[in-house]
Amino acid sequence: MDKDELLKELINLKVLKTQRIIRAFEEVDRAEFVPSEQTSCSYANYPLPIGKGQTISQPLTVAIMTEALDPKGKILEVGAGSGYQAAILSKLCDEVITLEIIPEIFDFAKRNLKDYRNVKVVNTDGSKGYGETLFDRIIVTASAPKVPEPLLKQLKKNGKMVIPVGDEMFLIENNKKKLLGYFSFVPLRGEHGN
Repeated sequence: MDKDELLKELINLKVLKTQRIIRAFEEVDRAEFVPSEQTSCSYANYPLPIGKGQTISQPLTVAIMTEALDPKGKILEVGAGSGYQAAILSKLCDEVITLEIIPEIFDFAKRNLKDYRNVKVVNTDGSKGYGETLFDRIIVTASAPKVPEPLLKQLKKNGKMVIPVGDEMFLIENNKKKLLGYFSFVPLRGEHGN
């Protein structure tokens, strides 16, 4: 499968629906975010290992999360991973701060995102949030045992958060949780993780 075929599949499955999000997926090449030994699988619609027990998410999952998040303003991402999700978000908002707890994965994401000027990659425990800043959107790309309180406190009024809790993925908006479906994610690490 090549990049165009993958995009066509995501559009046909009706997981990619919004024109500006489709454009972001067109502009970001997943091949630039997979380890060199995985490049032949860059456009496969399944997760790929990136080392240290972590993965680059399945494109279908990235599309569902991005559409639900409706990215804009200032975004906090917990779990930088390969940097692929942050790269897509960078095309849709003013600023992305992406947090990664595992030093080697942080280095990988930082290298992959070096040309994305509105993305800041930070090596820290993302389950505790980031500073005192309030965010328009928060996205968590690892499965939490429950929604971390520090992240709820950093979400602006009328903000949106997309987060997997166990094997369920939720959109949180105005203190309401909406189930988006059932997914498999690596566990969230850190103080409020697994």
